[in-house]
Amino acid sequence: MALSVEGVSVRYGSFEAVREVDLDIADGEVLALLGPSGSGKSTLLRAIAGLEPVTGGSVRWDGDDLARVPVHRREFGLVFQDGQLFPHRDVRGNIAFGLRMHRVPKDEQARRVGALLDLVGLTGYAGRRITELSGGEAQRVALARALAPKPRLLLLDEPLSSLDASLREQLAVDLAELLRGAKITTLVVTHDQEEAFTLADRVAVLERGEVRQAGAVPSVWRGPADDTVAAFLGVTTFLDAQAADGVARSALGPVDVPEARDGAVRLGLRPTALRVAPDGVAGEVVSRVHRREHLRLVVRVPALQSTVDTVDAVAPVSADLRAGDPVHLVLDPDGVAIVG
Repeated sequence: MALSVEGVSVRYGSFEAVREVDLDIADGEVLALLGPSGSGKSTLLRAIAGLEPVTGGSVRWDGDDLARVPVHRREFGLVFQDGQLFPHRDVRGNIAFGLRMHRVPKDEQARRVGALLDLVGLTGYAGRRITELSGGEAQRVALARALAPKPRLLLLDEPLSSLDASLREQLAVDLAELLRGAKITTLVVTHDQEEAFTLADRVAVLERGEVRQAGAVPSVWRGPADDTVAAFLGVTTFLDAQAADGVARSALGPVDVPEARDGAVRLGLRPTALRVAPDGVAGEVVSRVHRREHLRLVVRVPALQSTVDTVDAVAPVSADLRAGDPVHLVLDPDGVAIVG
């Protein structure tokens, strides 16, 4: 393992912001720290970078303890959500800053800056003023600046959160391709599930300073460890079912769950787990909201026979459905998780 975090805790007086966290990041791997605001994600990243004192545990690189290694000697690259670019320098000057600090010859600086601009999709931007850049362009420059000294670990703290939704989505895809193509060992902090799953090979879900679950993206998405993790990952309905031969049966009908063991299981349903269909479990529309890709419904389902008799569901954007309309729902495996 390249980076190893062992039992790390961070305290501010009596408040424990990070509690006995264990994490490993392999060479060339992208790990996302995912969690709600205040969960300790950024604090943990800053502790790894050396910007926050660790009150317990250790941060190691290839087995070497970094406790006494100052920030500038850890050879880590950092990108924050606001980029923190130098407004008085042009794009070239910002990217070359770390190279100058490392006393890299000027001809090599020029080659490196050009290569990095190509890498982040900003060829020809070397002479641009920072104030002339869009938000997405500025974040690309910040990324290039962090990569210039060839860091052994890249640390990204909510790098896309200040961008609008469409730009954030596109830049996440571009960044994922860049990180995987260049095999850059990366730790990224985010509260956005789609961003984490787009960028990362593995995710670690934090809640109140503790890692609640860590694993490969598909396994965490399909098998959240408990109700808290499931709810953070978009589950809105929990349902008891019986699984046998890869199929779970419940009051909402059967659904394929090949990863479930035979016996009692707890299903976690995201809003897309139930879709309007010609046949299926009967229900009545309570409310509707138009979303970009579908119509989001709240549906009352008498068959549930529980204290919670409404579920979230989706229908095509073109569906003409209103409160009081009857509908039928079927389960879609892509929206179903096995909780616990």
